[in-house]
Amino acid sequence: MAAHAAGTAVAAAPLAGPVSAADAQRLALERRAQQLAQLGETLVTWFKTLASAAVYATLIVTFGFQVARVEGQSMVPTLHDQDRLIVNKLAYRLHDPQIGDIVMLYYPLDPDKSFVKRVIAEEGDTLRIVDGHVYRNDVLMDDSYVPPEYRSHDDWGPEVIPQGYYFVMGDHRNNSSDSRVWRFVPKKYIIGKVQLRWWPISTARLF
Repeated sequence: MAAHAAGTAVAAAPLAGPVSAADAQRLALERRAQQLAQLGETLVTWFKTLASAAVYATLIVTFGFQVARVEGQSMVPTLHDQDRLIVNKLAYRLHDPQIGDIVMLYYPLDPDKSFVKRVIAEEGDTLRIVDGHVYRNDVLMDDSYVPPEYRSHDDWGPEVIPQGYYFVMGDHRNNSSDSRVWRFVPKKYIIGKVQLRWWPISTARLF
């Protein structure tokens, strides 16, 4: 008896026909829409990132730190004209300014302007200057950071610093407008402590 092998029938796949111009245009439009949607998502992400950065920067500047630039020579040789600084505005919310701190302050005679000076005396101190030598409570202050060519030979005081005020001076003693001229600085006018010189990079340092 003859045996017949079972065969499997395979259906032939239909041949792909040419894509019509209308279909090609539709596919191109779909791809374009997808690209635009992806671009829109990217732009939204970037906008959120930039908006967040702006908010953080505003909070930092308002409540924490401030970028400042030195103008003039009154703090030479410690700071130079056009040095860039970071000012810590939180420092004096935690404690009072300390003797020797370099601070950013509002100019008492015109608060629209700001200066950078060094704290020399605080409220209750008796201060006098004799031939450029500064005595705080009758003790000669260490001013070794002032080179001989920047020293002054003026006299001032003696005088007691009033409550709530500070006496400040520039390190360039013979070329600085400071408390010797416009007297005392209210504590509320001290913006913050100069924490860092970040530019020029070659002279960057903490204070």
